Amino acid sequence: MVVLWNSQGNNQQGKQAVSEVTMKNKLLLLVAALLCVPIAQSKTEKVNGPDCGGGWPTNMAFGQLKNAGLLENSSIDFSKTKTVRLASEKIGKDLWRQVYDVQFTKNSGELVEAIAVHNASSEECSMSGVEVFVVSKHLNPAK
Repeated sequence: MVVLWNSQGNNQQGKQAVSEVTMKNKLLLLVAALLCVPIAQSKTEKVNGPDCGGGWPTNMAFGQLKNAGLLENSSIDFSKTKTVRLASEKIGKDLWRQVYDVQFTKNSGELVEAIAVHNASSEECSMSGVEVFVVSKHLNPAK
């Protein structure tokens, strides 16, 4: 490497080389971190199946509650909708039976809660229809 000194005695090319090495190291670190995320997710998915929360069980629960006259699009604050996976049991090769608690919040603040049960695979959350059970009363809710 040829090193040039400017009139003030600063090593400009050396600083640039160090800067390039630092940027390369940062880029390699970022790529390594991004590669680790799918590995960690795939291990969890292999044990518990896919996390379909916010997708298939939520949408199907809303549709069934709407068809039953319990919800309307205009009465729901969708930004407050919560879906939590309660259970996931492997029932076949790449097939899980999953149970979700889905909570919709009406504009009035009232909660409408349902339990959604369906089958999912790593390729598709909609391996079956969704059974929806309305929670009519929550006894001793944790606050």
